[in-house]
Amino acid sequence: MRWNNLRAHTMMKRVNPCAIATLLTCCILPVISGCGIPKLCCVDPNPYIPNEFNGKTTTDNVANIGVYEFFNDQALAQLIAEGLATNQELKIRNQEIQVARNEILARRGAYLPFVSVGAKGGFDRTSKWTPLGAAEDQLFTPKGGEFPDPLPNVGLTANLFWRIDIWRELRNARDAAMQRYAEAVEVRDYFVTRLVAEIAENYYELTALDQRVAYLNQTIEIQKQSLEVAKAQKAAARGTELAVQRFIAEVRKNESQLLIVQQSIIESENKINFLCGRYPQPVQRSSWDFITLDSTMLGVGVPVQLLQNRRDIRAAERELSAAGLDVLVARAQFFPRFDISASVGYEAFNPRYLFDPGAFIASTAGELVAPLINKAAIRAEYQSANARQLQAVYDYQRTVLNAYTEVVNRMSKVENYRKSVAIKQEQVAALEESVQVATNLFQNARSEYVDVLFSQRDLLEARVDLIETKQQQLSAIVNAYQALGGGYLLTSEGTTYKDIRCLTTPYLPGEMIDVPVPEGEPEELSPMEDSLPPLPSEAALSATTLDSIEP
Repeated sequence: MRWNNLRAHTMMKRVNPCAIATLLTCCILPVISGCGIPKLCCVDPNPYIPNEFNGKTTTDNVANIGVYEFFNDQALAQLIAEGLATNQELKIRNQEIQVARNEILARRGAYLPFVSVGAKGGFDRTSKWTPLGAAEDQLFTPKGGEFPDPLPNVGLTANLFWRIDIWRELRNARDAAMQRYAEAVEVRDYFVTRLVAEIAENYYELTALDQRVAYLNQTIEIQKQSLEVAKAQKAAARGTELAVQRFIAEVRKNESQLLIVQQSIIESENKINFLCGRYPQPVQRSSWDFITLDSTMLGVGVPVQLLQNRRDIRAAERELSAAGLDVLVARAQFFPRFDISASVGYEAFNPRYLFDPGAFIASTAGELVAPLINKAAIRAEYQSANARQLQAVYDYQRTVLNAYTEVVNRMSKVENYRKSVAIKQEQVAALEESVQVATNLFQNARSEYVDVLFSQRDLLEARVDLIETKQQQLSAIVNAYQALGGGYLLTSEGTTYKDIRCLTTPYLPGEMIDVPVPEGEPEELSPMEDSLPPLPSEAALSATTLDSIEP
């Protein structure tokens, strides 16, 4: 029994009490600091995306058709190409991508060791009436001489600082930056689809205004002929001045309206010029009669394809993934931080001794720090990260809901306006016949001028309504194409905006392109050897962003 007590006492003397304290601290600190982590809020349930668009699905999807094949208009293709090459906002989006790319480099460097080199120099004089000064006064250099007073000090050192990423805080921050880089690319690509749709929409508005000018000119010509007939009937005492003045008033009204339409043409042209990044100039365009877009079949595919084809949904998905990683970064603040610092170099009071072996210095230290008291700021940041994560979840749900609603609304609009155009075409044909009949009767003095006047007015209004209805139909087709995710593929063979964004001249259908990356502008790739993570699947998304959310 005495032997066992003696052996235990001997072993206790051999063990360093400081080592035991350090070991206990390393074990206890994570437990203590990890206590009190607040629970996170849960996500409200959201209905699943339907399997069809109000009963409609197709085997093909119009989003897979290239812009040039879909619109099939050389003049419009030229405008779209110029817009993609010179639009200033699109160039701003490209620079936002570069900013996001550089953020990855910054985050990536945070979890690697920081190494720096430096030189220092100075002097120090200590009071001889202090213990340190009195001791220094009795010291001699290794060569046997006295130290100079004041005492110079020069040195060259290499320093290392490394924060060990125990809890993946820094790597999660890097991964979040990578997701936001991918998000910036998706936001830019979504803007490309909107730019294509906006140029096409204004292009069709411009051609509709051209047709309104043509109809106004036809109406004015017909009314001038009727005016001459009214004047002739008045001269022959078969009519009155009233008919003459009514026809003059109608001609002047339409001539005034013609000027207003011409002003609208100028404004529409300049909208297109602005989107194409150029100053006001005439816009080349096809004739209204040659537009065949309304005969294009719109394949809607299935709703789940929106998750892949809609760039705004993909961007929201990336932000959702990044927000989940931000929560993990904030959570790591509750746990200990382990830092390593070290330095090596040479230090001496005289530069000629600087590289003497005796002047070599070295130091190393490790630091384990954990928050214990007053963690309110850390809790607040953690809960704010959770709130931002929930915002990202609801924004994703809202984006999917909005995309589905846009498709349903626009497809319904395409169909209803197509039927309306067909009916209005019959109305215009009947009114054209009525104008012809009324004009013949008036010229033969078998009807009143009012019949001619009203029939001409009704025909012009019906034609304007027909143009506006067809323009709305074309606009609905363009917007449905964009709502389904179309507008990013330039050709059905797979050429995209990314393939041509570095070109200084527009790319048009049928051209062969060779796209070198301009000097100084990096490719849209993740920096160094890091690769962009793929779009997270539903299971991965849940594991990344929602596992820590408790009801």
